[in-house]
Amino acid sequence: MRNLRIVFMGTPDFAVAILEQLIKHQYTIAGVITAPDKPAGRGRKLNQSAVKTYALSQGLQVLQPTNLKSEEFLDQLTSLNANLQIVVAFRMLPKAVWSLPEYGTFNLHASLLPAYRGAAPIHWAIINGEKTTGVTTFFIDEKIDTGAIILQKECNIKDDETVGQLHDRLMHLGADLVVETVSLIEKGPVQTQEQPKQEEKTAYKLFPENCKVDWTAPLDSIYNKIRGLNPFPSAWSILDNGTEKINVKLYKVSKRYENHQDPIGSIQSTKKELLVAVKDGYLIIHDLKLSGKKHMDVQSLLNGFDLSKQAKMV
Repeated sequence: MRNLRIVFMGTPDFAVAILEQLIKHQYTIAGVITAPDKPAGRGRKLNQSAVKTYALSQGLQVLQPTNLKSEEFLDQLTSLNANLQIVVAFRMLPKAVWSLPEYGTFNLHASLLPAYRGAAPIHWAIINGEKTTGVTTFFIDEKIDTGAIILQKECNIKDDETVGQLHDRLMHLGADLVVETVSLIEKGPVQTQEQPKQEEKTAYKLFPENCKVDWTAPLDSIYNKIRGLNPFPSAWSILDNGTEKINVKLYKVSKRYENHQDPIGSIQSTKKELLVAVKDGYLIIHDLKLSGKKHMDVQSLLNGFDLSKQAKMV
């Protein structure tokens, strides 16, 4: 059995669950690398990453390099004397970093590679209407998410599942897969497989431009996009309410297939629902957030909001 000393690299909550599981299984964590603190909120107070908060609570040494190629950081990393590095939701590493430990550097990615390489694999799997996804561990190489696969676990995507719900399921599935991967490496050299060549499905980075709803798209496509961005970063649209145009973030929705003659984007309202006409039915909005207002259900919104009879989503 190899005696492992692990450096863990990660930033968000997704990575915390994996680090927590490694500690629970009593693996030696020589150090934790995470993003530098960032100013946040109106007061621009420095905000530390979820991984840093958890690592400090466990008494672990934390490094927060701004430049992964700097001599200072590479010296600090070398001094940790780790023989394995694990990366979860961090950033692209230079070869000087990922090639450093004796037993390599592996990454956990929230898709079944080679599908959905890139920044937002959980979101795009739902947005594109996939029925299955999963998690993959692989050894890092020069390119992004292309290294030799160690292990994979698959899971189904439920028809009404949001990205928030799938994120949490994959987080726990990923934590188990990382521990399983470390256990294999602990026993000796591991068998890997090269990623198969296939048509690429890319997990593009999310920007406001690709989170806006296109109401001319098919109902299923609109529905998948909104749940694939719920609760973060959230799909959005513009509500044309006659005298004003309001930015709207969309959260809980459902769909109704129906033939109709209503103009695309036109809105019908009941006391509990907003129905937006699309070409093969209606997108039913249950929860939303108007610019400058809090997140609320439609019933609460309609109690205090004057919706024009000509209101439409554009």
